[in-house]
Amino acid sequence: MAGNTFGRVFCVTSFGESHGPAIGCVVDGCPPGLALSAEEIQNDLDRRKPGTSRHVTQRQESDTVEILSGVFEGQTTGTPIALLICNEDQRSRDYGNLIDTFRPGHADYTYWQKYGIRDHRGGGRASARETAVRVAAAAIARKWLKEKYGVVIRGYLSQLGPHELPFKTWESVGQNPFFSADPDVVPKLEALMDELRKAGDSVGAKITTIAEQVPVGWGAPVYAKLDADLAGAMMSINAVKAVEIGSGFASVTQRGSEHGDELTPEGFVTNHAGGILGGISTGQDIVVTIGIKPTSSIRIPRRSIDKQGKPVMVETNGRHDPCVGIRATPIAEAMMALVLMDHALLHRAQNADVATKTPKIAGSVKRTNSPDEVSPTSKMNSDPTEA
Repeated sequence: MAGNTFGRVFCVTSFGESHGPAIGCVVDGCPPGLALSAEEIQNDLDRRKPGTSRHVTQRQESDTVEILSGVFEGQTTGTPIALLICNEDQRSRDYGNLIDTFRPGHADYTYWQKYGIRDHRGGGRASARETAVRVAAAAIARKWLKEKYGVVIRGYLSQLGPHELPFKTWESVGQNPFFSADPDVVPKLEALMDELRKAGDSVGAKITTIAEQVPVGWGAPVYAKLDADLAGAMMSINAVKAVEIGSGFASVTQRGSEHGDELTPEGFVTNHAGGILGGISTGQDIVVTIGIKPTSSIRIPRRSIDKQGKPVMVETNGRHDPCVGIRATPIAEAMMALVLMDHALLHRAQNADVATKTPKIAGSVKRTNSPDEVSPTSKMNSDPTEA
């Protein structure tokens, strides 16, 4: 199976299956000299792991990470960093009835047709369990980006099923199991999840991820567009079916006089472009929103076929999330971090010596109900690469 490596300079190769002994990855291309410990990586993994509330799968995994190589005396050496997470709570018997059938909405059918063999236990390689190692690898990228450029990457749940969730405060995001930036809506979200669990059904979600203090100039104008790489990275997350950069689909109804972000000596007036123009970062906040489909593993009987092509009814039992989007915020943050890390190193390799006399400006946007609603307040930003 090809296609298990992400990145061009900062490369992450993952391995393992949902119900195998372990999952892990090898991170190649990390610069030397970065102070790094397993505890720092663990902090991000703990935000993603299952079993953290009654609203998500009750699979009990500690997601304890081990650093097997690439770190010596507390610092990265520049050699490959191997990370390992052992699986501790597999219940493969829950999937025994899926050996010869295909779950609707899953990769079972396409996987079987492509490879002619599949691990039916929890989706095997196609399981979202693999995303844990992305979060682990991205913890390294997040720390390097923060120390070198001051880049801060944060995300929040911006819609759960029919409920659009207003942005109020970042402080709220880490204080509820939904990663909601509005603490007042949490009881409503809990009621929805309880209703779905009783009905054996599921719902989708939107997640908005924002990177602040990204320098101007990252990306390239043709095949290595920053927004194209971000879109591809986000689409690689299980169950993601849509990606928006900045205003996204709302730009369809906007006039050019509204959508085009005006520049002033003090900074950009708006940020409908989501911090990227012509595939290159503007220095503004990079704003990416993803749409996640409803969980495909539901108890409601659904029509399918078996390996012989005969009609069957499939009812998925076991431990599943009524909405996989609830735990996906750290994963979206991780993929943004991996893309930005890769582009930071690409930019440093080719363009580190480029300098212009034009001042670098960036909009200081104030989010209200969504990242698309911005105020005209702006300020001049210094170039983080000169720090």
